Amino acid sequence: MKALFIGGTGTISMGIVRRLAAETDWEVWLLNRGNRRAEVPEGVHQIQADISDEKATAEILKDQFFDTVCEFIGFTKNQVERDYRLFKGKTRQYIYISSASAYHKPAASYIITEGTTLSNPYWEYSRNKIACEEFLMEKYRTEGFPVTIVRPSHTYDERSIPMGVHGNGGSWQVIRRMMEGKPVIIHGDGSSLWHLTFNTDFAIGFIGLMGNRHAIGEAFHITGDEVLTWNQIYQTIADALNVKLNAVYVSSAFLAEAGKKMGYDFEGGVIGDKSVSVVFDNSKVKRLAPDLRTTVPFSIGVRKALDYILAHPELQKEDPEFDAWCDRVIAAQQKALESL
Repeated sequence: MKALFIGGTGTISMGIVRRLAAETDWEVWLLNRGNRRAEVPEGVHQIQADISDEKATAEILKDQFFDTVCEFIGFTKNQVERDYRLFKGKTRQYIYISSASAYHKPAASYIITEGTTLSNPYWEYSRNKIACEEFLMEKYRTEGFPVTIVRPSHTYDERSIPMGVHGNGGSWQVIRRMMEGKPVIIHGDGSSLWHLTFNTDFAIGFIGLMGNRHAIGEAFHITGDEVLTWNQIYQTIADALNVKLNAVYVSSAFLAEAGKKMGYDFEGGVIGDKSVSVVFDNSKVKRLAPDLRTTVPFSIGVRKALDYILAHPELQKEDPEFDAWCDRVIAAQQKALESL
């Protein structure tokens, strides 16, 4: 069978592409700008194009048909409307990557199923994903457009370390603070529950949906089974670094307000996502992908990531503005305590 990945070289999609290329009979095609061509597995076909240029893309794809089209870089309704025009009648399945952050916030229940209401007043990113889902499901109901919705939660790979609070440059500056013995900020009291999924585990669930007729017209979240508190997550990172964790707890609401001055969207990323305890019920996706399970627990995944990042200086992105902001937030909170 033949699959097209729109994107295909990101954190989530690369794990799937590598597994398909190594272990299956799928013929894999990527449509992207070609920025990471050297990392694409041997045997994968590449179409270098900018899908935002709809006319040019339609011309490139005019003689192509795919059993499955997988959209990883569709963030707004107009982008999936474009995909609908491009792939209507040209695929047996269109898999749209949405987000588990679209589930109801504040959470009505910490147990999340695919039937949990979609609503997130805190994060525009999530609201846009909901709008995309609604458009695609309407096309499925009225025209039979063969959509499958996939909602990842916090998926990571060897190039990133999951953090609750970090700057726009990514998580390296928090790692650096840990290594230097400086205090690091944890949102709330660190007790909220969270799922972390290594991308190779996510790939198992995703591939089980590809070409599967029972997945058409359905939505699935895909996560690992391991559930950790944020305290456990940060402590596991500190243990992997062999350093003492110096945690400072700051309320999510305070972070949201303090972050606005620096352009940090902690209202969306923290209040609308990471501060909420979630436990995902994966029974629906496991009916179609029974091999899905956690094979890379966070204690192993974080060491894979640290080894890779420490060996690749280009991934060690300094963020002095975020570093200074952390110091100011911590000092302001300490000053407030001392004034009481």
